[in-house]
This record gives sequence, structure tokens and C-alpha cells, in this order.
Amino acid sequence: LDEPFRELTFRDVSLHYGDESTLALRGVSLTVKAGERIAFVGPSGAGKTTLVNLIPRFYDPQRGEILLNGKPLKEYSLASLRRSVSMVSQDAFLFDMTIAENIAYGRDLSSELDMDRVRSAAVAAYADGFIRELPEGYETPIGERGVRLSGGQKQRLTIARALLKDAPLLILDEATSALDSESEHMVQKALDTLMLNRTSLIIAHRLS
Repeated sequence: LDEPFRELTFRDVSLHYGDESTLALRGVSLTVKAGERIAFVGPSGAGKTTLVNLIPRFYDPQRGEILLNGKPLKEYSLASLRRSVSMVSQDAFLFDMTIAENIAYGRDLSSELDMDRVRSAAVAAYADGFIRELPEGYETPIGERGVRLSGGQKQRLTIARALLKDAPLLILDEATSALDSESEHMVQKALDTLMLNRTSLIIAHRLS
């Protein structure tokens, strides 16, 4: 976005997948204003992830429209739209590259990798401690031959990535559901940092 985020509006949005006749979403209308924290709570299959995946246009609704700052999503380029959204899901998706490159993934590739910003993001995500204990620190490769990280550590790396990206709109999709209670506590602290001064859409299957 070349302007501050103000609001996101769903107007009578309906969607079905492929040839399926059953609607995944039926007539959804809502407005999300800057700075709000909104939760979508419900069982698996209720359409929560489907709803938020419409925002970066992973697919488009068959009926209704979605507006960002009053303009239909289709009037934005996919690149600018996706720059304005950070997603943290229950599957911490990491790439076969170093820890530093994973945290900086999605940055403007015309600029150099800024290690000060990478470390600051890792500190804010409560990840700097375990990274420094790894054999090669931030240069440790992740991948088939790389380090074995716990679920909570991987999740904190994806939160550090979202902090570095600094998008105005944050989507958390069951971000702690795959973790044990100790990891969940650390990740929750990191998420609290990430949600500060940001508009957040939070998906959960339980209200707590």
C-alpha cells in the first residue's frame, strides 16, 4: 500500500471451491478498522481460513466484493497487496536457506540483508537466545542437512519474519495450536509483541 491502512470491508462475500455446490462461505459482511483485533472462532471446516485467504487473493469470491481502504482488491497489484499482509499459521513454513535469510524472506531484494534488523526482529520474537546457541548462529542452514528445530522455535522464526516485514495487517491462523504448553507460552509472548500497534485477524478453534 502507498497509504496507511484504514479499513478492510467484506460485502456479501460467498465462495465455493471448484465444482462443489456447498458454499464454503455464505454472504459474509464485516468491516475491520485500523488497530482492531478481531477473532474468528469455530470448529475445523467452518470457513475461517478460507475467509482470510481471500485477503491476499489466494482465490477470489464468486459473489460479493472485498474492499481495502474503499478500493476493490482487484485494483491493487498482487505484490502490493501481499506486502501489506503478514500471515503466521500453524505450519511454520521455513526455506532451505540460513536462519538469517529465512527471517529476512520477503524483504525488498534490491536491498542488502540488514543483519541489525534481522537480529532486532529475532530479539522481539524471543528467538535470538536459541539462535545464538546454534553452531553457526544466524548463518546456520535450515533444511534436510540443517538444524533440527522444535515447533516453538520454528514458529518464533516465522514471527520474527513477520516483525521484519512490518505489514500493517496481520493474520494469525491457529498460530499456537500445534505446540506444547511451554512452547505455546513463549510463542504467545512473541505474538503479543507482533500484534502491538497492528490490525490483527486471529483464527482459533477455541476461544481461550
